Amino acid sequence: MQLPLRWACRVAAAVAVAAVTVGCAPGAEPPRAPVTETVPAGFDSATRHDTEFNRQFRHEFADVDGVGMHYVTGGSGPPLVLLHGWPQSWYEWRGIMPALAQRYTVYAVDLPGLGDSEGAPPSYDKATLARYVHGLIGDELGLRGINLVAHDLGAGVGFQYAAQFPDEVARYAHLDYPLPGPALSATEFRTFSWHLAFHEQERVPEAVVADDVREYLELFFPQVAHGGASFGGTRTDSPFTEAQIDEFARTYSRPQVLTGGFELYRTLDEDERDNSAAAPITVPTMLMTAEGTLASVRAQTEPRMANIVRAVEVPGAGHWLPEENPDFVTAELLAFLAG
Repeated sequence: MQLPLRWACRVAAAVAVAAVTVGCAPGAEPPRAPVTETVPAGFDSATRHDTEFNRQFRHEFADVDGVGMHYVTGGSGPPLVLLHGWPQSWYEWRGIMPALAQRYTVYAVDLPGLGDSEGAPPSYDKATLARYVHGLIGDELGLRGINLVAHDLGAGVGFQYAAQFPDEVARYAHLDYPLPGPALSATEFRTFSWHLAFHEQERVPEAVVADDVREYLELFFPQVAHGGASFGGTRTDSPFTEAQIDEFARTYSRPQVLTGGFELYRTLDEDERDNSAAAPITVPTMLMTAEGTLASVRAQTEPRMANIVRAVEVPGAGHWLPEENPDFVTAELLAFLAG
């Protein structure tokens, strides 16, 4: 996969600037956004006029160790927690939440420092983020025996949640994420796509992307969609609607969130260390991957997942499983969660 030429030029220019800019020393912790008590503007802009959505779901906020956590909840039944990946937010689940909420009380969470959550955690390694999510789900909301569904880098958090709090997770669905750990080094992980190595650079991706977040995301989404460059194709149209792109761009246009998203990649070495040290999880687990990738993802995750009871590829889907084939993903999740 290759970075589009115009953006490649911006990367080169930003690297040159970063090399002579006085700032954080290499390896130093990046500046953290201050914790704020305010609710971020526009948090409900994608749902404010959606009458059907607002009959069933509501936006909520809670403070967890100084980080304002945003989540969307609704439905009835056992608790079902949804964790998003990059460059998304709780909104990646919007299309399948109504069906899930018919059987479960859904909690679609914005990860700490991302989406419309406020402030920033001390680190974006997935073990730390899992503790913040537990601070919300387990401590603030008092939920135990949860069903947990997590996608992409959010699945790194989901794995750590199940590893750290094994008695509090009933079932776990791990969506399209090759887990850094004993079977996959962070170094090898970064070779899978140009963006993995680009996003981990200090300050460079912010310098390249900050002035044109929406265009960057719009160019990126098709590359890892079904038929995109990551799957050997040439797709250029987005798998998302204009409204979906607008919503993701809205959140990542916030400087704290933009940096927080890139921090997910800058902490992959810590993730490899933490996942390698964790005992294999024994909770009933489902793997769900893009079409044509199940065998490789299973090989990379199975050493840390001792009870995989279901493993499926999503037909006609690249990386964006809930958006590219929502009916299949919904049916598979409901069948797995029902046991």
